[in-house]
Order: sequence, then C-alpha cells, then structure tokens
Amino acid sequence: MADLFDQMADTNRDKQELARGALCLPAFVLDRAEEVIAELEPILTQAPLRHLITPGGHKMSVAMSNCGELGWVSDRGGYRYQELDPLSGQAWPAMPKLFLDLAQQVAQEAGYKRFQPQACLINQYLPGSKMSLHQDKDENNKSAPIVSLSFGINAEFLFGGLSRGSPTKRLTLQHGDAVVWGGPSRFCFHGVQPLKDSEHSLLGRQRINITFRQVY
Repeated sequence: MADLFDQMADTNRDKQELARGALCLPAFVLDRAEEVIAELEPILTQAPLRHLITPGGHKMSVAMSNCGELGWVSDRGGYRYQELDPLSGQAWPAMPKLFLDLAQQVAQEAGYKRFQPQACLINQYLPGSKMSLHQDKDENNKSAPIVSLSFGINAEFLFGGLSRGSPTKRLTLQHGDAVVWGGPSRFCFHGVQPLKDSEHSLLGRQRINITFRQVY
C-alpha cells in the first residue's frame, strides 16, 4: 500500500561527511528541482529509459538512460561508456547547461575543482527498485569525483568502504539532495535499498537519480 502523503524535503538537515572525501549536501539543488525535471522530458523522449542487462544476464531493476558526450551501457559484452545510444544508433542527447552547472557546483562545494563530466546517467527507481553495493570503476579518469543528485521519493542510500564487506552507513536521500565522493573515497562501495512505496508531488511514485561521471 503506497504511502500517499506528499514527501516534503527537510531543508534543516546538516551537511554530512560520509567518509574522507565524501559528502552529503541536503537540499543543495532543491531550488532548481523543477527546472531539472523539465529538462528531463526531451532527453528521455530522445533516449527512453530502459532496463539494461548485466554481463551475467540479469535485468537491472533500475531503468536508465544517459545524456552527454558519452553514455554508460551494460549488456552481455560488459560495462562500458560509448558515444552512441544502442537503441537508436544515434548520439546521446546533449547534457543541459543546467545539469553541468549543478554538477560543478556540487563538486566545488566538496573541494573538487575543474570537474568536467562527459557522461550523465539518469536512473529511475520505482517502488521495489534497488541498486546492489558496487564500485564505480569503468571510468579512465580515476581522480575525478562522482556527483549524484536525487529527486522524487526518498531512498535509503548505503555508503561503505573499499571492500564489499566493509561496514556501511545508511542515510535517507530526499528530493533535492546531492552526494559527492572522490579522492580517498572514490572507490567506496555504495548502493540503494529497495524503495518503499510512497509518492512525491512532482514525480509521483518514483525517484530520479542523476549521476555525473568524468570518464577521461
């Protein structure tokens, strides 16, 4: 049964250090959320959300797409970045200037200067969707941070250490929150618990996560 109250972001939460080099910035992009959501519509019309297949043959529970110079894809051939959308054979939609500006502002807030992402991953979580603990390691550039923005219903985010079995911290990511990790925390394992069924006034029963990667 869905929790049908309107999830309102709590703007009074403090910045939180998850590990050395990793920060959660509550409500950091909240005031631009409606603009971000408006920018998504033409992107997802050109490059629709899809459930990718892992190299092991499993369908991901999270639907995704990309914008920017490069897009992240997965199939039986492995995980990789590529210039063309495999569904259309065309280039991915351009990354909106707003997206780039917000990504760079988040990175700057955490002390990461000159962040120039070429890839923007767009993930759609519906109730029950999850992301298993994993590392982001498909990028050639190992020094640039990962920047992640959350919109829609809440998600329980797990942030661990450099091995899969390390203890994890759990925090609730709300609409408009940003997380950034790099430096000594760049390869920390992280994931998302299965989403609870609830509803947000702007996005309904879904969470949209936008993640920026500097691939080279």
